[in-house]
Amino acid sequence: MSADRSPAAWARRLRGRNNEGVLAVVLLVLVIGMSIANPAFFSLPTAFGILRSAIVPMIFALGVLLVIISGGIDMSFAAIAVFAAYTTIKLQLAGGFDLGLVGAFVMALVLGAGLGAINGFLIAKFRLPTMIVTLGTRGIFTGALLTYVGSRYIADLPAGMASASTTNLVAVTSPTGNAYLHVMVLPAILLATLIAWVLRRTMFGRSIYAIGGDTEAARRAGIRVVRTQVWMYVLVGMMAAVGGMVYMIMGRSGTPQELVGGELDIIAAVVLGGASIFGGRGSVTGTVLGVLLIQVINNSLILAGVPSAWQRTAVGLLLVVGVGIQAIAARRSARRIRTTDAADDGEAGPAPAPAQHEKVTA
Repeated sequence: MSADRSPAAWARRLRGRNNEGVLAVVLLVLVIGMSIANPAFFSLPTAFGILRSAIVPMIFALGVLLVIISGGIDMSFAAIAVFAAYTTIKLQLAGGFDLGLVGAFVMALVLGAGLGAINGFLIAKFRLPTMIVTLGTRGIFTGALLTYVGSRYIADLPAGMASASTTNLVAVTSPTGNAYLHVMVLPAILLATLIAWVLRRTMFGRSIYAIGGDTEAARRAGIRVVRTQVWMYVLVGMMAAVGGMVYMIMGRSGTPQELVGGELDIIAAVVLGGASIFGGRGSVTGTVLGVLLIQVINNSLILAGVPSAWQRTAVGLLLVVGVGIQAIAARRSARRIRTTDAADDGEAGPAPAPAQHEKVTA
């Protein structure tokens, strides 16, 4: 049987299951347009700068992707990130010891897993709304950090983290200037590869999709919904901790009052990447493209001299448009299904009337 070579089939293949192809085309057109408008945009330093600015949002977005696929919204990932990273730094400095880079990441992962488990337990065990729970825990985690751990700016990181903060993976001298790509791009690449494998190849990933599609149907199908949700939020907490560590390493300092409040950009990137706000759909490829699109837009607005307040406005508009398109598509799909069902019922026709000699029983 030959493959469908019609224009519609080619369009479907280009678009992809989650509109990744469309997003890639939009990103390409935006880059070309900005390069024509401002030749300085099309340069290696600018490209590396965009990639550098996308590292931390990419890590956060991969965790948010899991939650959105499962049908939820996480508003606490930034608070978990700051709590885990700042506490790791503060304990090392207060105790006068250095865990090294790997040891510091392990400590942050443990803290992130614990905070994520709190979210997972409250949401899964008591079936509470994800957005309400994570908004509440965001306030709890932030308040606990400022009250019991510390609220002061830390200018000097432990030696193991400080050495990584000045390490570049790639350093290139070009006619347009020096271009540096930080070594912390590696955790983002590794996490993107890992999450893509989990979602595509494991029962755990398929269970997340099933829960997002229909929680009760997933439960009837034998999926352990509570356990899956708890472990998912543990994983999301660990990824948030990695993002917090990477942020403070790249910033060469520790502060407990960063990141929280920037959740909108991350959620917008995931939604623009094709993840359904209603659950059950999303991909790592789309999320990566969504993050890059947000970063390119922000960078373009900066080069154009647009105030930062308008940058947030642009991201908010993109989020509203993305959710609106999904809502319209969902309504059209439901209407199409109802029309198909009605047509099938009409083709079946009414049941034949019993013959005159047959006795009709109740």
